[in-house]
Amino acid sequence: MATTELAPAQPVVEPEVLDVTVVLPVYNEKGHLVEEIDRIRAALAASGKSFEILVVDDGSDDGSGEQLRTVDGIRLLQFHQNRGSGSARKAGTRAARGRVVVWTDADMTYPNHRIPELVDELDGWDQVVGARTSEQGTAKAARVPAKWIIRRLASYLTGTRIPDLNSGLRAFRADVARQYLHLLPPGFSCVTTITMAFLANGYSVKYVPVEYRERAGTSKFHWWHDTKRYLIQVIRLVLSYNPLKIFLPLGLLLGATGVAKLVYDVVDKDFRVTTSTLVLLLATFQVLAIGLLADLVVRLAKRSDEVDPASR
Repeated sequence: MATTELAPAQPVVEPEVLDVTVVLPVYNEKGHLVEEIDRIRAALAASGKSFEILVVDDGSDDGSGEQLRTVDGIRLLQFHQNRGSGSARKAGTRAARGRVVVWTDADMTYPNHRIPELVDELDGWDQVVGARTSEQGTAKAARVPAKWIIRRLASYLTGTRIPDLNSGLRAFRADVARQYLHLLPPGFSCVTTITMAFLANGYSVKYVPVEYRERAGTSKFHWWHDTKRYLIQVIRLVLSYNPLKIFLPLGLLLGATGVAKLVYDVVDKDFRVTTSTLVLLLATFQVLAIGLLADLVVRLAKRSDEVDPASR
């Protein structure tokens, strides 16, 4: 009987684990793209860390994609159509081989030569954010107060002071971030989401002041639509992690109003309670009940296999 000799099984080669992956989303940045990549590469090479630059071309139509295919020393992911910076950062973070992932932009606004410094600051922390010391975007008169309001709301809801909620420059532990990639929206509010997700789940975030310059090229930020998305995303995240932060103050406010109205009815209307008073008291009960129920659902749905914080 003939026998068949099997070839020895080839060992599975695991991908190399690196110190740092820089995820660089790109959408129509051709004029300054190579300069930015060279600046990032030079800074990381001088640091002595093992690294990769993972560029995600988000459906550029100005020739950026063709230019990127000629650049050596990068990993390149390309979308056939524009899907948003959040989608690009999510795809890059999933594909990253670094223990630390750095998010930044390719528009020359951030001091990307300081990326190694941010990575070093991560020692003992879960995320380090480059907190901008100035606002260089368009429509400042509308953006600055809107961002201040949203930042104060996020600080209250997370119980943490947040100097810069939506900075595009940050370094974080890849294993922690991958737990929350499914929460990232496709647009600019992804940076807000990753900050809120860390804080809401007990992970530490450190803020390092960085300078911020006027962008090269054309801004893709639409202040009205993107600001509205930031606000909605902040509220949505808090409802996902600590709904009582919203329902409890609202319930107490309704309750205080209802009790005040009840006292007024008793004193001024000879103990006749009006319909509006009953509606207020009923609304108080409903809001508090919904808040407690939402809090119970959140606690029951909490993952039991979360990665330990760096401080533990």
